[in-house]
Amino acid sequence: MTEPLRLSKRMSELGLCSRREADDWIAKGWVRVDGKVVNELGSKVLPHQKITVERQAAAEQSKRVTVLINKPVGFVSGQAEDGYKPAVTLIKPENRWAEDPSPEQFHPTQLRSLVPAGRLDIDSVGLLVLTQDGRIAKQLIGENTAIDKEYLVRVQYTKPGKLPDADLKKLNHGLWMDGKPLLPAKVRWQNEDQLSFVLKEGRKRQIRRMCDMVGLKVIGLKRVRIGRVKLGDLPPGQWRYLGADESF
Repeated sequence: MTEPLRLSKRMSELGLCSRREADDWIAKGWVRVDGKVVNELGSKVLPHQKITVERQAAAEQSKRVTVLINKPVGFVSGQAEDGYKPAVTLIKPENRWAEDPSPEQFHPTQLRSLVPAGRLDIDSVGLLVLTQDGRIAKQLIGENTAIDKEYLVRVQYTKPGKLPDADLKKLNHGLWMDGKPLLPAKVRWQNEDQLSFVLKEGRKRQIRRMCDMVGLKVIGLKRVRIGRVKLGDLPPGQWRYLGADESF
């Protein structure tokens, strides 16, 4: 017999919402299982049972925004730390990119629960996603995410000569970090001092540590793409909305 699951976990698995959103909707009486309203937190369901949500839930979810920012050096992705400001402090009308094609109007309520879906080190720049939508957060940072991220990395070789081809192959596959093998990556030269890294995982300071293992010093690191969404011409320190026609 199949084991019953918490309703909120099952809703998250089905991609309906995040677990936190599910608990909120259940408490509001917006969730039905096999046509019956379930409003008790912690309720369990079997995998074959049909889960539906009321229109109010879909309407509330559609108001949630996702913002793309070109994070400059000196800002942290999440909570303020060591006196450095979080990237969310840049989300204000005067920093919105003038060429943002989205018709969305800025409102301070959009800053509520606007959290980074992934991280970017304080000394790295480029594309950072902030979202109110639990589905997008799960898509980008969930355990089973398959979305790749592309970085341009300016490097300096700290040994005589140039990086051997064998070490470039190691960057693509074969390195270990924190006792675990890294997933295969795509690493290639863009020009004589810049590499392109395409990764499907994001361990803490991963690229800098990978480079260090083969004698490369990172001079600059910029994230230019997450899945199908590119940084494009978005200027440093400015932001725009993720368009209705865009997906990762």
